[in-house]
Amino acid sequence: MYQTGPMSIHENLLGGPPPTHLPDDPGPRELLASGTSATDVAAQHPTSSLAWARLADEAYERGSVVESYAYARTGYHRGLDALRRNGWKGHGPVPWEHEPNRGFLRALHALARAAQAIGEQEEYERCSQFLKDSSPTAAQVLG
Repeated sequence: MYQTGPMSIHENLLGGPPPTHLPDDPGPRELLASGTSATDVAAQHPTSSLAWARLADEAYERGSVVESYAYARTGYHRGLDALRRNGWKGHGPVPWEHEPNRGFLRALHALARAAQAIGEQEEYERCSQFLKDSSPTAAQVLG
């Protein structure tokens, strides 16, 4: 059967899974933006990947790489739980352009960075590739 009308710009021509868009949860983002400590935000919103990613970044910046790894892993797993609840089947795009996805993508980046810093090369490579596969834009923006 031939398509006679215009194609939607959101159609996936490659037949892969559709992008996953996590629901917006502005509470943690707004608290962090207002200056609330990441520790307090994570305590109030323990399912927020963004709060855990921020804790991972703060720990990494002060040289606490193992602590950063632990925070990043928590944010990563919280994000995987959220992705699965929202239809993600273990692969497919998780667009950076959709702001609620950024907490998970930041935690994944932080996990890769900390894994590399402690010499866990396989985990670094896995997480780096996962980030690129999920969102090329996030991989570029986060470095």
